[in-house]
Amino acid sequence: DVMMLTWFIYEAPDTTSDLMLAQMLQMQFDREFDNQLRREEKKFNGDSKVSISFENYRMVHPYEDSDSSEDEVDWQDTRHDPYRAEKPQTTPRKGFTGKGKNITTKHDEETCGRKNTARMDNFAPEVHVGDGLGMDLKLSNQVFNSLKQHCYSEQRRSAKLHEKKEHSTAEQAVDPRTRLLMYKMVNSGVLENINGCISTGKESVVFHADGGSMEEQPVPDEVVLKVFKTTLNEFKNRDRYIKDDYRFKDRFSKLNPRKIIRLWAEKEMHNLGRMKKAEIPCPEVVLLKKHILVMSFIGKDHVPAPKLKDAILGLEDLKTAYYQVLHMMQQLYQECNLVHADLSEYNMLWHEGKVWLIDVSQSIEPTHPHGLEFLFRDCRNVATFFQKRGVSEAMSVYELFNAVTGLNIPVGEEDEAEFIAEVTNTIQALHSLENLSLFSD
Repeated sequence: DVMMLTWFIYEAPDTTSDLMLAQMLQMQFDREFDNQLRREEKKFNGDSKVSISFENYRMVHPYEDSDSSEDEVDWQDTRHDPYRAEKPQTTPRKGFTGKGKNITTKHDEETCGRKNTARMDNFAPEVHVGDGLGMDLKLSNQVFNSLKQHCYSEQRRSAKLHEKKEHSTAEQAVDPRTRLLMYKMVNSGVLENINGCISTGKESVVFHADGGSMEEQPVPDEVVLKVFKTTLNEFKNRDRYIKDDYRFKDRFSKLNPRKIIRLWAEKEMHNLGRMKKAEIPCPEVVLLKKHILVMSFIGKDHVPAPKLKDAILGLEDLKTAYYQVLHMMQQLYQECNLVHADLSEYNMLWHEGKVWLIDVSQSIEPTHPHGLEFLFRDCRNVATFFQKRGVSEAMSVYELFNAVTGLNIPVGEEDEAEFIAEVTNTIQALHSLENLSLFSD
């Protein structure tokens, strides 16, 4: 009221007219009415997400009372936006306007340009098209089509990236599907809880967990979950380990690349089963669920057994470990009919005074086209490791290969290529003799 009185004294026009005075008093009354209406509106809506507007009951509108900042509203929230761009001019249904020289068809350059600008509103929300209509922008068909194609391409690329992120295992995390499988194992009681990641490799991530119970068999107190990575680039180069394996050859050709990874888990389970039968120290399989393999934990109290390369061993223990590894390689080849194919100090653990073999998902049979080549590589890794550690009893790679296979291939000049060629010839000759004896029987 004081402000109103001040306004009357200094800025008000002539108030001798009763009409002018009445209008000014009415304006003040309307403002007070609007303030009361606003308070009622706020009280009515409260904290509700859906609010009711009393806008239509207001007596004074913003454009009539520009002096009051409280009464200003965002024009974008009202039905009648004075700044809204006009819609582009469209040609009538018959396709043209005017006559003779003044005829304008639907193919008119300006009309098409305005139409194309309006059609940009239909692009994806994340594509910022700007205020083309307000600037009266006229896009040619060529430019519009290029923009549209780019928009679609970006949407597809974004969708692919999202899908890859959702369906691939990260470095030390798991994708939603894998996480769901792990939750189900805990909910079903097979696992008590999952404690965290203990190892990360090129093909898999290994988690430690506390064992629960199963009806079919007892579950160890401590287990590991080996989660085979499902990203394609992780196993693209590993096809040769499985596509020529007769156990999986037929299924390999029928599966898409993403499902092939399940074969790795299944293959490791089968290989571990053969090794357990031959009493080779290795993890015991508890459960296989798609690309997750649950096995017994080699270690104690959440502390995994050290790899052979990290184990601090005296010369006597190293000598014991060497003969154990030699015996296990012979068992693998002769009893299990397997070649480890990735044997090194990184895939052998030292636990309870003996060597344990792990990571046998890539293990193959000696009849595999690359079987003997992989076996020779295993022998080289083992021979090199123990020789470097000072084990004088460690044989050379050629002698170790003969000791494992039971063949007596002459070492000769110790040329690796010649040696493997001689091995291949000997194996072929043995197969020929076997076939001949079967035929004669």
